[in-house]
Amino acid sequence: MINYTIDAAKGAMEKGDELCISTDDSEIIQVLRDNKIEVPFTRPPELASDSAGSEEVIIHAVEWYKGRGIVFDVVVLLQPTSPLRNTDHVKEALDLYTEEIDIVASVKETDSNPYYVLFEEDNDGFLRKSKDGNFTRRQECPNVYEFNGAIYVLNYLSVIKTLKGERKKVKKYLMDKVHSIDVDDIIDFKTAEFFLEQRS
Repeated sequence: MINYTIDAAKGAMEKGDELCISTDDSEIIQVLRDNKIEVPFTRPPELASDSAGSEEVIIHAVEWYKGRGIVFDVVVLLQPTSPLRNTDHVKEALDLYTEEIDIVASVKETDSNPYYVLFEEDNDGFLRKSKDGNFTRRQECPNVYEFNGAIYVLNYLSVIKTLKGERKKVKKYLMDKVHSIDVDDIIDFKTAEFFLEQRS
């Protein structure tokens, strides 16, 4: 799946941009190098655990480049679990970015609207709607979006803000349901595989 992400990134790159693949997996590193794709460093073990956040990984990468005299103000995070995201999506998200905002995040319209079909259990053990609203039809509910994990265009300073818990200005980049597929399990994988086969 990582090759789909690399292709999407390369097509959107301009002069002065750097393609940085952060991983601790020696097999992935070797496959990439066999394909003439440079891996600048091996991710430290403490940043490769399940508890490590994307923010720490980004800071490590940016600081690694800074130590070599290369400074970045904007970072585009492309996770390899979104194989249907393509170069056009990345370019369109970049076009929405300005210095006045912190993040452009790709989203999709949620399938589970909290005004209508999402419920939480209260202290008495009864289900209550997650978000109050007097709507009788789903179509009447406000649009609600969820991050699909495909693209994040980040003002680097906003990464620091996230770690400090500060409020951020986030702009949405809306993607459709198919291109938003995020591979977390075998069902997602088979679904993505089906659509990738249709594309080729």
